Amino acid sequence: MSVIHRTTLQPTKLELLASWLPSRPWYRGDTAQPKLTRAGGFRLDDPEGEVGIEFMVVEDASTAEPTTHLVPLTYRGAPLDGAEHALLGTAEHGVLGRRWIYDGCHDPVLVAQVTALLEGRAQPQAQSISNTPDHEVTRSFTGTGPLPAAFAAPVDTAEHTDLTASDGTVLRVLRILTPAAEHPVPAPTDATGHITGAWDLPDGTRVHGVFFELR
Repeated sequence: MSVIHRTTLQPTKLELLASWLPSRPWYRGDTAQPKLTRAGGFRLDDPEGEVGIEFMVVEDASTAEPTTHLVPLTYRGAPLDGAEHALLGTAEHGVLGRRWIYDGCHDPVLVAQVTALLEGRAQPQAQSISNTPDHEVTRSFTGTGPLPAAFAAPVDTAEHTDLTASDGTVLRVLRILTPAAEHPVPAPTDATGHITGAWDLPDGTRVHGVFFELR
């Protein structure tokens, strides 16, 4: 189960994201000065206990209307071979020391745990409370399993990031989040699986929407 350390991280996650997000094709805000706040998210456990896995939801107020981004992140105690292009930066953790922070879509540990969640083999964890399941995160899988063990390199678009397996299965990460009109959140059209989560709007309203789709 996830253990959350009450300590410092320098630079902070939002500081790293403020430098990295404007370089993404799905970023819509002011590239000179993103105005980011944390809005929600959840975690998954690495079965080996080595890699931190977090799904951050951040609001950017530099757009005319605030834009909500989903940012999967992994935290490692050493560099991930071959993933230099996916590195947000390094930070000093008050307990764990230096951490290498990556766009989690490029980290096989995160991708494997997302597919495990879709299949019901992993349990979502609260973002900021140790050893606490997150019951606001829901999953559905109506296809035939098991899901592929490996996916090709992620491909970014203006709305999402797609990871495609050799059998044509697509794991889609929705980078721009939209609140669903109803709750429970209905399954996306033509999707064989999906993961939903919750976040707070700037006015404090709690909303739910789709984070991942399987096609």
